[in-house]
Amino acid sequence: MKKITFYGAGSDLGVHINGASLGPKEILKNYNNKKLFEQDKNYQKSLDINDLKKNLEEVNKFNTELYNNIVNDNNFCITIGGDHSIAIASGLASIKKHDNLGLIWIDAHLDYNTFETTITGNLHGLPLATLNGLNEDLRPFHKGNFFNPKNTVVVGYRALEKNANLEINNIKTMGVTVFTTNDIKEMGVEKVMELALKIANNNTSGLHISFDLDVIDPNIAKGVTVKEKNGINLEEVNRIINILKQQSNIKSFDLVEYNPLNDIDKNTLGIANNIINEIK
Repeated sequence: MKKITFYGAGSDLGVHINGASLGPKEILKNYNNKKLFEQDKNYQKSLDINDLKKNLEEVNKFNTELYNNIVNDNNFCITIGGDHSIAIASGLASIKKHDNLGLIWIDAHLDYNTFETTITGNLHGLPLATLNGLNEDLRPFHKGNFFNPKNTVVVGYRALEKNANLEINNIKTMGVTVFTTNDIKEMGVEKVMELALKIANNNTSGLHISFDLDVIDPNIAKGVTVKEKNGINLEEVNRIINILKQQSNIKSFDLVEYNPLNDIDKNTLGIANNIINEIK
């Protein structure tokens, strides 16, 4: 039985909306062998619409500490966010340890902005591009490999942000594969995941999985920060997780963006805990 360390990454510094920083402590309340990291409560988060590198120094400070802990941990690491910018630390720490990993990014959003394409400056829109080696300013703590874009797959994308064309151009230029929510509905979970795993596993030594709860339809999972309509349902979530838990080569796992301030009757909390209990 694998030994697990749960990392609670309580930061919402990467997004202008508060609440995701509170999620990890709620999710991990009843788990053992956990390490909780919280953003500096005295720090005043920038909300300046003209600031295109919002809270960069503080995000890097938070991620540096998280990265240094995970990279020195030989257990199977499950990182609970927090906004998705925390995956910069968890993902880069995992590939530092395992050298050559594929990446499956399960999310309603691409998170593939650079500092040249972001129009909000919210850093939770940049982590996947950063894991592929872009956005040097967001990874000063990491010296090592990045995830090969050819082994990187987005599953569940459906959001049409104002700068969607710029992000999509970034994705196409780098060679990342994207399966939309419509692909899941039309092709089925099993086919999409079969293709995603084939791409991510091609000549790699294992996988990092990053699961954003906003991939789920917000009528089902309201406790997220950025809601996008027409998401996947719980049956589809369960089928994705069931497929993933059968993979013996998953080296690390993220679950992010639970926002208890938006949850109703702790319904999304229950979904999050069910996912973790299946994966661990």
